[in-house]
Amino acid sequence: MINTYSSTIRRKEMEAVLVCMVDERLGPGEACARLVQSVKEYTSCDGAVALRSPSLALEYALSALAATDASGVEKGCSVMISALAPCWQALTLEKLGYKPLVLDVVEENGLVSLEACAEGVRQGGKLLLLTESMGVLPDMEGFLSLGVPIIEDISQSALARYPVKEESGQKEGDAKPEGKSAGMYGSYAIFGMEDRDIVTAGGGAVLMAPVRKAWIPLKALTDKAPSTDLMPDMNASLAFVELKEYFRNEAVRKELFGMYSRAIMSGRHKTYTRGEGENSTVYSFPLVLNTGFKDVKSYAQKKGIEERQAYENSVIALRQEELSPSCICANSLLLRCALFPLYPRLGQKDASRIVKVLQSLP
Repeated sequence: MINTYSSTIRRKEMEAVLVCMVDERLGPGEACARLVQSVKEYTSCDGAVALRSPSLALEYALSALAATDASGVEKGCSVMISALAPCWQALTLEKLGYKPLVLDVVEENGLVSLEACAEGVRQGGKLLLLTESMGVLPDMEGFLSLGVPIIEDISQSALARYPVKEESGQKEGDAKPEGKSAGMYGSYAIFGMEDRDIVTAGGGAVLMAPVRKAWIPLKALTDKAPSTDLMPDMNASLAFVELKEYFRNEAVRKELFGMYSRAIMSGRHKTYTRGEGENSTVYSFPLVLNTGFKDVKSYAQKKGIEERQAYENSVIALRQEELSPSCICANSLLLRCALFPLYPRLGQKDASRIVKVLQSLP
């Protein structure tokens, strides 16, 4: 059976973790600092801190925003989140005393809709927790125009870059600098590194502050953080190598994504629109089904391929009965969007099997 998910752990990653174990450097230390420095270099953020979980990262980001009087973010306020966001977001917000305001998404890309966010602001939403699921980059210009602070969750879109729009008067063929990295438009960004994220530490997250103004209050908080909140070196050493191998892995993922996309062209099912083209990160292969999920899953399993619901751990999956009337598109995608195996460890033989199944899906 070809599994839907697989962390790409090669010898380099194993050796890095083994060195930490042999040297008994298990808690937060040099490897943690090295990971943070590497993230800063890749993303050009002003400051960052490696923490033990994405939920802790959200807690620190909220505390840093609350410390800024002009943000309007305080306990008890409404925080806008996507219905397809991971369920830990809603659970963490509630635990910390905030009110999750769950919004519907756009069916074409699975991202929270700008119209829903605008309505959320009118309903009292003070903060947008923007989940960039499946590696698809949102139109940040529209979300920034809402005038509320934004925390980006880039766990599936990390290291993607926005294209640079041509300026008037620029000649064709002129060199164009790369655009900003995913996560560098909001107030803070959560770079989750759990087992199914685009880069894994086996558990944890790096919380990034794009600019100095945001880093100052966050640094004041994290300087006092207990060691139990910080990412252990053993996890950080794994993430450091994964980060270094990202572009190699991404090249393989993009090649597979191209093969899969061509395979479904003549079929009834479709994948998401990726408006930012080559700049988006390839997280996996989400397929929006035109038939029942169970039938397609059964067919794929007979061919030795595991297929899972893309949003099985989402907010709407946790509270479907409550949210389905107001989040129609998200509920539809929960029921109809499937993930097919797409990761660098897939060999040519397995990839070819998946392509054949995609071409012949019922």
